[in-house]
Amino acid sequence: MIYAENILICIAVPYLVVLYFVRGKVRKFVLAFLFGMAACLLSAYISAFLGEAAGLGEDTAVFLSPVVEELMKFLPLLIYLYFFYPDEESFFLTAIAVGTGFATFENCCYILTYGANRLSYIMIRGFSVGVMHIVSILMLTLGLSVFRYFRSLSLPSIFGSLSLSVTFHGLYNLLVSGGGIFSAIGYLIPLLTAFICVFPYRMMRAIATKQKNAEQPEGLPY
Repeated sequence: MIYAENILICIAVPYLVVLYFVRGKVRKFVLAFLFGMAACLLSAYISAFLGEAAGLGEDTAVFLSPVVEELMKFLPLLIYLYFFYPDEESFFLTAIAVGTGFATFENCCYILTYGANRLSYIMIRGFSVGVMHIVSILMLTLGLSVFRYFRSLSLPSIFGSLSLSVTFHGLYNLLVSGGGIFSAIGYLIPLLTAFICVFPYRMMRAIATKQKNAEQPEGLPY
């Protein structure tokens, strides 16, 4: 048994101190990273409670955890989006930081629970599970950014983007729980999807850069 709250405090305190010494994008990243770790802890509590109440047992990881975890990662982004009106670059930076914080804290808890003596397990946790959390929130952010670009960000578009990340997360958990060749396919999906997401991510950043440059006033003629 581990005390996840104590682990969170141990990791978070240095980052909280760092907030006093950094500014701008670095501060946003650190703060979003902390929100990601807190979201991981809260989602673990909620998933465990709902799984116990529904009597799902080990099936909680397949049927409930993807929904709860993606929703908990999404809530900080939704608050940031509607109350601070960030540009595309800041929005992507915050999303990646939330996903990284979530994956980092989850990996720390699993390693402390099951040990770090098996290199294969460590590689799976880092390159598969950790990347999966980042890719799922990146897919969610790309979906929201597309709707923002076409000025059609509404409740159906939000649920559609969230459903995409939940489906990806749930498919990963389902494949990994199948064992054999299905687990191998599941472990490879996050890395392959990460490489695929590079292209729409660069495209959205290029569009955001053009919009930002277009909004800047032209220089005075000489």
